[in-house]
Amino acid sequence: MKKRWKRDFLFIAVILLGAAVLWWLLRPSGEGAYVLVTVGGEEAGRYPLWEDRTVTIGDRDYNILRIENGSAAIVEANCGDHTCVRTGAVSRAGETIICLPHEVVVQVVGGAPSDFDAVTG
Repeated sequence: MKKRWKRDFLFIAVILLGAAVLWWLLRPSGEGAYVLVTVGGEEAGRYPLWEDRTVTIGDRDYNILRIENGSAAIVEANCGDHTCVRTGAVSRAGETIICLPHEVVVQVVGGAPSDFDAVTG
């Protein structure tokens, strides 16, 4: 009976260790990474990914950027095609969201690099 308890304990410890390693490998880049926002080629702002916030970019032609849980996404825009909204969230260095009609580029700088060279829709 005692040996079975030890084996069960060892099995649970291995499962928990494996889960911790997977979490560490798959977590967002978090601290150290920030979002660089440019409009028309000029810097409009820098926002850390570890601080949750919502930012409105522009006035009449606007994009709403939401940063939460270590990632950033354009959640609303009044451009014609809404490609920037459909791009989804970015969290790793080099990933970008681009709104061509408004000339807005949101790029993740710093943190862990992306696992992908390119993304196609």
